[in-house]
Amino acid sequence: MRLEPIDKPSLARSLLPPVTALGATVAIASFLAMLAGANPFSVFGLILNGAFGSKFAILETLNRATPLIFTGLAVAVAFRAKFWNIGAEAQLYAGALLTVLLGTGLLPWPSIAIIPTLALFSILAGAILLLVPALLKTRFGVDEVVTTLLFNFIFLLFVSMLLEGPLKDPMGMGWPKSARLLPEARLPRLVDGLRLHWGFGLAILSAISVWVVQSRMTLGYEMRAVGLNRQAAAFAGIPVNLVLVKTALLSGGLAALAGFSEVAGLKGSLTLDLSPGFGYTGIIVAMLALLHPLGVIFAALFVAGIFVGADSMSRAADVPTYLADIMLATALLLMVLAIMLTRFRIVRN
Repeated sequence: MRLEPIDKPSLARSLLPPVTALGATVAIASFLAMLAGANPFSVFGLILNGAFGSKFAILETLNRATPLIFTGLAVAVAFRAKFWNIGAEAQLYAGALLTVLLGTGLLPWPSIAIIPTLALFSILAGAILLLVPALLKTRFGVDEVVTTLLFNFIFLLFVSMLLEGPLKDPMGMGWPKSARLLPEARLPRLVDGLRLHWGFGLAILSAISVWVVQSRMTLGYEMRAVGLNRQAAAFAGIPVNLVLVKTALLSGGLAALAGFSEVAGLKGSLTLDLSPGFGYTGIIVAMLALLHPLGVIFAALFVAGIFVGADSMSRAADVPTYLADIMLATALLLMVLAIMLTRFRIVRN
């Protein structure tokens, strides 16, 4: 048997494999819930209620989805050009680090000036961090999967060193955390008294902006062309290496905004547990969205809903929250297979 490309997949061909993948994910999760001694319908009902059953639950889901939108966009942009950025976690921490360095007293400006400045420098930090693997790839052919993945560990250790040294808060009771941001550097709340902040609005705006770039601008066309066939793009006169560098800068900047929004909007300081794997989960979000920037919003809400709902479900049904991790890992594996089946058909020799 062999795989044969499909020139123009039909609507049914484009939708049926992903829908089947999600259905199979639900079936596998149901089986695991039964193994844990719970009713699958009750478990899914508790997850849904915990994620969207009240105003507080909805806002908490939106809050959890905010960094996932940023990292999902970062991965979707890079993967569209077949630049395999696995280092969104490091870029997230780069954005968070710059936010703390500038927002804890170095720039004593009013909110209207300091918040955009922090966002801009966070974008630059993430972009520069991903620029290194991009140049290694375009200049020397170094595999970006290896370099971006290694950067996650290197940068996290670098942040750990800073939090145990020059950035350690003297008023932090010995905990490895930075000083808190100035009140002027904090993103305002969307709803008074709750944790949802304007980082969510920035995430939505970023998704729309990426969609405009990919569908209405020359760079988006070049990114798609390079992703579809790098040799054909070069033959057509597209500067492939330059496009990859631009893609890396955009992807790194988007991932860094996740760190900015978490520090300026939610945490107020930098800690080692700022991200429980948002960079890696962004890969799942991007794949569930089929690399579409607007689809990333809904995929992030889906993933965030599972995480938030699973916490509530675990307390009510005594089922481990690991069920959510298994669901997302299964969804990723099956979605990769589904994406392949939308573009290729299996033909017997």
